[in-house]
Amino acid sequence: MNLEIHAVTIEVPEGSNIILGQTHFIKTADDLYEIVATTVPHARFGIAFTEASGPCLIRTDGNDEELIHDCVTALQAIGAGHVFCILLRDAYPINILNQVKNCPEVCRIYCATANPLKVIVASTDQGWGVLGVIDGFPPKGVETDADRQERREFLRLIGYKR
Repeated sequence: MNLEIHAVTIEVPEGSNIILGQTHFIKTADDLYEIVATTVPHARFGIAFTEASGPCLIRTDGNDEELIHDCVTALQAIGAGHVFCILLRDAYPINILNQVKNCPEVCRIYCATANPLKVIVASTDQGWGVLGVIDGFPPKGVETDADRQERREFLRLIGYKR
């Protein structure tokens, strides 16, 4: 068996967040659409899902054609079956992440981020599969009291802490 490892750079569009995960059923795009649309009705989003059998199509949904296109581009670059991508604007992953995790088709979440992203994939003669992700950059130090205060003020500013 020939096994190769690849690092695939995923472009997260400016002002967007990405949720990338593994799923297993053709109904994924429809169910993820319902989750986003009913949880954060004002969100702009795209969804794509790669089938791993039958016609092996990239299935899509969403309410923003640019984000749908960018999801498709990301999944084409990854090249693995049973992977889904959600791109969000005017919402954050924290707004929908628990609902996405509870979706019956979702097996795992690889990341939810706006950071620079690389997806580590393995390829064999059968196809490609996601091993994991590199999300952002390595740590540069340990938080100080001033950093902690700044973090808490930021959370208040965006409405996640009182």
